[in-house]
Amino acid sequence: MLKTTPLNAAHRAMNAKMVDFGGWDMPLHYGSQLDEHHIVRRDAGMFDVSHMLAVDMRGENVRQFLRGLVANNVDKLTVPGKALYTCMLNPAGGIIDDLIIYFLSESWFRLVVNAGTADKDIDWITSQAHQLAPDLTITPRRDLAMIAVQGPNARAKVWAVIPGSQVVTENLKPFQSVELGDYFIARTGYTGEDGFEITLPAGQAADFWQKLHAAGVAPAGLGARDTLRLEAGMNLYGQDMSETVGPLESGLAWTVDLKSERDFIGKQALQAQPVSQQLAGLVLLDKGVLRSHQKVIARQGEGEITSGGFSPTMNQSIALARIPVGVAAGDQVHVVVRDKQLAAKVVKYPFVRNGQVLV
Repeated sequence: MLKTTPLNAAHRAMNAKMVDFGGWDMPLHYGSQLDEHHIVRRDAGMFDVSHMLAVDMRGENVRQFLRGLVANNVDKLTVPGKALYTCMLNPAGGIIDDLIIYFLSESWFRLVVNAGTADKDIDWITSQAHQLAPDLTITPRRDLAMIAVQGPNARAKVWAVIPGSQVVTENLKPFQSVELGDYFIARTGYTGEDGFEITLPAGQAADFWQKLHAAGVAPAGLGARDTLRLEAGMNLYGQDMSETVGPLESGLAWTVDLKSERDFIGKQALQAQPVSQQLAGLVLLDKGVLRSHQKVIARQGEGEITSGGFSPTMNQSIALARIPVGVAAGDQVHVVVRDKQLAAKVVKYPFVRNGQVLV
């Protein structure tokens, strides 16, 4: 039986096309994936991300534990509410998961992990804590729901729905969060647009969803979420990174702190491994559609598309691809599509941010 979020009935009432997404019954779209994509770029859309898991970690040694658990440095978190994007690595330097860490107090940090990796994440974190910080309390928060409201008008529409929210969030910077009553409001997202990701008690989620809809926020499904994040150049776990591929070959070197003396799981492996591939953007020059696992042929060697598809904003096919180091932006490569070699241009991603095409 598929798992369901607290908004399952609301999705069905809005005639969503439901699909099996990693064991969760989730909305693919509500009629038109294309319309949902455009409305997020131009106005405001909302996504049910309650399948993702918030994990509260409490204890006197939680910061010290996280210093060794993740690749980015939690010492960057000095102001309550600040968030940090990072990867959690295995000893070989592969990525167990990418996640966001919120600093709420010296004895309370919140992690938000991916749905498909949640169980293994909890097992890994618990096993490490058992060895290194047995006094920590680790609490998966399945009593909470999460709704992302994204788009140029997203913040204003949330302010219209949550009384008093404008006062406490108007000056909130990206990757900062604040608590307001039962709401945990973070200025984060997965679309390349402004907005909030809002965590609240599961029992209040359906009512909040309806209020957002009444305020003019359109529901959007997994289909639009994927095209939006691809345009924004954001990695998807299991495609652009995995347990067998490290952050340095996944365009995530900026999330790894190798400069400080701090040790973390996977650090030695990253320092020892030569980096032979890089993640880059591709824009298709010929007619066709770029898809995951298609071979990329460059003068320096071969690579592979990790995420690909049609960009509704750019009206052409784009991709993220793992290609040899040395291939530079502006170079031309070829992608094997149905036994044909199609020309593509290498570009720096993101392709689109805040409604603007950048390549």
